[in-house]
Amino acid sequence: MASSGNIVEYVEQGKFICGVVLEFSANRLRIFNQNGRELNLPGARVVHCSSRVLPATLSRAEQRRILQETDQRRRELTEQIEIDAVWELAAAEPEQFFSPLLLAELNFGGEADDDQVAAFLRAAFLDRLYFKYKDGQIMAHPAEVVEQLKARLEKEREREALLAEGAERLKTLFAAAVSSPGEESAGATKAVGPAPGAPASQGWPEQERCLGILRDYYLLANEADESELARELLKRSGLTRPHDVYHLLVATGIWQPDENIPLLRAGVPVAFSPEETAAAEACSEPDAELLLAEGRRDLRDLPVMTIDGASTRDLDDALHLERQGENFRVGIHIADVAHFVKPGSVLFKTALKRVTSLYFPESQVPMLPPRLSEDLCSLVAGQDRPAMSFLVTLTPAGDIVESRIVASVVNVRRRLDYEEVESLLATDRDLQDLLALSRALRRRRLDAGALLLPVPDVNIRIDEHGNPAVSLEEVDLPGRLLVSEMMVLANMLAAEFVAQQQVSGLFRIQDDPHQRLVHGYEQDIFTLWRQRKQLKPGQLLTRGGRHSGVGAASYTTITSPIRRLLDLVMQHQVYALRAGQGALFSEADMLDFIAAINITQGRLNQVRRERQRYWLLKYLSSRVGKIVDVLIVGRGPRRITVVLTDCLLEADLPPSRGLNIQPGEVVPVKIAKAEPLDGILRLEW
Repeated sequence: MASSGNIVEYVEQGKFICGVVLEFSANRLRIFNQNGRELNLPGARVVHCSSRVLPATLSRAEQRRILQETDQRRRELTEQIEIDAVWELAAAEPEQFFSPLLLAELNFGGEADDDQVAAFLRAAFLDRLYFKYKDGQIMAHPAEVVEQLKARLEKEREREALLAEGAERLKTLFAAAVSSPGEESAGATKAVGPAPGAPASQGWPEQERCLGILRDYYLLANEADESELARELLKRSGLTRPHDVYHLLVATGIWQPDENIPLLRAGVPVAFSPEETAAAEACSEPDAELLLAEGRRDLRDLPVMTIDGASTRDLDDALHLERQGENFRVGIHIADVAHFVKPGSVLFKTALKRVTSLYFPESQVPMLPPRLSEDLCSLVAGQDRPAMSFLVTLTPAGDIVESRIVASVVNVRRRLDYEEVESLLATDRDLQDLLALSRALRRRRLDAGALLLPVPDVNIRIDEHGNPAVSLEEVDLPGRLLVSEMMVLANMLAAEFVAQQQVSGLFRIQDDPHQRLVHGYEQDIFTLWRQRKQLKPGQLLTRGGRHSGVGAASYTTITSPIRRLLDLVMQHQVYALRAGQGALFSEADMLDFIAAINITQGRLNQVRRERQRYWLLKYLSSRVGKIVDVLIVGRGPRRITVVLTDCLLEADLPPSRGLNIQPGEVVPVKIAKAEPLDGILRLEW
């Protein structure tokens, strides 16, 4: 126990400090330390107390000199301690705890004085491998603990080396990459440094790892595996603005300009695995004779045509028309993906994982490998293909006289795009009759309560320089209407067929809207926008029910099996029921499919929305400062909701004190800010 005049030692901010005790009471010491300070110190903070007592007659200056000399002597003695050698001796003993005096004597030999004991305590405190100080005793770590600590220290050294060099290298890379580093919003970059996977001599050994750490942090923030390391790297390298990492990764070739960040953040698989690719390549070209031997109907002599966008590669539906007296037989032919993708197979698991194909202005991510989606399954003109054919006899008024679902073999005679349909309508009788039937079918759906919302499509096209052009396209153009109504018809027939069998399926259900604003056919954007806000969310259930939007007593989708899991599942179920085999998928199976679809579809819809917004904001970023027209669609006390009329992007405005505007009006506003990476659009009056 310390008393007045004793020299004691304590630790403060990682440093050992000597002091002389002036007073001691109630486990607290008043001391004068080597730095010339007087302070109160809890007794528990004392690490070592010397037996030496300084005379009370010494002046403060003399006391301080002695304390500083003691500290210096102990520093020198600490350097003479061979901590690993002492540990080897201590570790050989059965005991684990030792007195500081004993260990000091093992190191120095013979009796140890106060300074030697204090020096060993200092060494034990500084040591991170062999010993641990606890309650006046020193614990010797077991050999296995020492090895673990050595490994940890090595990792810490490697981490510090990575940080030190990585920060400087990243700083240099960024300075070379960003042409205007002071302008955060511009983010202009130029390619620098080696491409990913280049020899280390062109960069530095840890370049790929450092950039990978920053990539993950940019995408996942604190959820990234090495988020703490990433933050320290960014801090040391000075890359602290929100999108410095993005511009660096673009400049180093890891990301493309306009990289699809929402897609990466969602963890959506883009490339197919070697196993998936091999399974697709193992699928053979359809052989018509073998397909017919399975009992398929040979429909290759019919005038089958596909109608799609000019750039579409996954053609999963086709049509044909035959005249039967006053009536018509329409063939709605759907790519037979079920023929190639069997339940439980590698490719079915792929579809189950991906759920749907994704389409972006700059790229697409197919649900199935291209060998299937763009080749074997696709209804390519001039190629024999297996199909699921809906053969429907219709009156000119759109009444269904007869319908059959058959497994078939088709050969597409004509591939048309929507623009070609427009140009051919004046002279092509088949297209004329198909369009007339489609309009009749739509009228029947309207009579059944269908809610049509023909909001124009927002088309975004990217030029060779990465600049977006935006245009609006009516959804009810003849070519689109012709196809869409025939697909709705096939979907309704498939839903009705499965429902009649009283087995489980995947049915799309939608209740009536909260408020119905649209009656019949309406094209006013303001009314359509308001009506969309009143819709109730759709549901996916195993039993049929009304779909108010379609105007159907029961509804599913089966016409896009190349690009949607739901359609592929229903194609399998319809085939099994048609063959008299009963339901291929049970209620439990369907519930599992619903869970997979709902979880993944919600995530992918968010990716689509964010990517669409990115391109629209990039389009608007070139028009900052310019005046644009907006449609007022909502007004509240604190904000006015508007829609930009040229790209249908929704935004908010603060209320205008000087303008008495009402919903439904179109007014001019100024684009004040458009930041694609941040998703920010700010408009001003």
